[in-house]
Amino acid sequence: MPVQDWFLSGAERDNPDSDLPVWTEGNLAEPLVHGAAYFDRLATEVEALEEGDHVFFTDWRGDPDERLRDGGPTIAELLAGAARRGVVVKGLIWRSHLDRFAYSEEENRNLGEEVSEAGGEVLLDHRVRRGGSHHQKIVVLRHPGRPERDIAFAGGIDLCHSRRDDSDHRGDPQAVRMAKAYGEHPPWHDVQLALRGPVVGALDLTFRERWTDPAPLDQYGPISTVRDRLRGADLHADRLPPRPPDPPPCGPHRIQVLRTYPAMRPAYQFARLGEQTVARGYTKAIKRARRLVYLEDQYLWSREVAKLFADALRDNPDLHLIAVVPRHPDVDGRLALPPNQVGREQAIALCRAAAADRVHVYDVENHAGTPVYVHAKVCVVDDVWCSVGSDNFNRRSWTHDSELSCAVLDDTPDEREPRDPAGLGDGARRFPRDLRLALLREHLDRAPGDDGDLLDPASVVDAVEAAANALRDWHAGGRQGPRPPGRLVPHETSRLPWYQRLWAVPAYRLVYDPDGRAWRDRRAGNW
Repeated sequence: MPVQDWFLSGAERDNPDSDLPVWTEGNLAEPLVHGAAYFDRLATEVEALEEGDHVFFTDWRGDPDERLRDGGPTIAELLAGAARRGVVVKGLIWRSHLDRFAYSEEENRNLGEEVSEAGGEVLLDHRVRRGGSHHQKIVVLRHPGRPERDIAFAGGIDLCHSRRDDSDHRGDPQAVRMAKAYGEHPPWHDVQLALRGPVVGALDLTFRERWTDPAPLDQYGPISTVRDRLRGADLHADRLPPRPPDPPPCGPHRIQVLRTYPAMRPAYQFARLGEQTVARGYTKAIKRARRLVYLEDQYLWSREVAKLFADALRDNPDLHLIAVVPRHPDVDGRLALPPNQVGREQAIALCRAAAADRVHVYDVENHAGTPVYVHAKVCVVDDVWCSVGSDNFNRRSWTHDSELSCAVLDDTPDEREPRDPAGLGDGARRFPRDLRLALLREHLDRAPGDDGDLLDPASVVDAVEAAANALRDWHAGGRQGPRPPGRLVPHETSRLPWYQRLWAVPAYRLVYDPDGRAWRDRRAGNW
């Protein structure tokens, strides 16, 4: 399988300011589906760190009291305990907007203060475009002198409330407030990767680039800076320990780290014109799709992103798109709800205009009928290439906020039929196919190994469609008789009335889904 057919080349990455490797080989990726699995694994790995080891993390939100297991520890206890043992603990959390706007400024600040009191250092980082955020979610654990123990985590799961759910989807006991349809403890579906091998060094470098960037941490302005100083906030990053050598090869996975950084002022030293390798990586892979694109995404917004799928569907008459999305946005309200609705409605309509019978969009519910909030960001193309990350399928994630995703190619062929579903000679690969099957088995209430009809792109569409329609019809018929197996339901969208679209469309484009590209790229229509 020619790797360059799927991964970006150095020229295609087009960021000469960064020393990030084009891709790494010899890695081992393990999917951790659901926050409960990730948090338990993270606690185990951090608790084993010793004096002189490193734990570096970036996040969108951090809640210090979030429990990683039923009996603890909390996030703050885990990281502060490591710092007290002599572990070098460094973190970058988005400074966030004010709590009065339903964001997490206070929680992020409190986590930083608790860890810093124990000897670590957590900075509130607002080096973003106006209205933007730092959305990367990585944790990097290094063991100088014992590189074979190094591990990193990357994906969509924040270190905060509502994320610690499991396959039963009853929600996190420590929940954030969301739209009423999700209840008091919103069910939450998400995916993180545990990573070993040289890719850990690439993620370490990503953290170090942000940490050592000389631009001021606070881009809000003088008022917020004065307020931070009055509270004794740490506004200057201390020196990091030397970067250890990359861990040795340990597996069959080639991994390309894809990132988004916007074009902004002051510019990032490691991405002076921004970086859009997330957008470029997805574009290259989806253009190579021939039979099946399977994705799970929080948003699936943006005409630009939808056009990529629509063009692929038009060019390849055997290509199907299966998308799993949330049933409802995470917010209610007359002002907040319409802009959230209009983006997805436009994107799905554009895809269906290209191939109405080959676009299959579903949402998820638990066995009590409560919708599950899909926060995962997963894409699998023809069981060859896959990606798990923090980025959503929208223009904001591809251009405006900071994001990070790991694209995986497995050297291990999958011998199950069809061995080459796309017919391009690449052959199905073990990791992406196993990831797709694991996710679908959960959504369809299947036992491990009960996936023979989910292998072929043609039969998987029929199986998923039949299960989702049966559950929809059971609801429509008054829930008579036993509940059909499965948790997927066909996703429904409706076009907003004209008087709402007058303001909701521009609000969606300018506020909810802004464009962070340099003007030259916007004019040329390039990522």
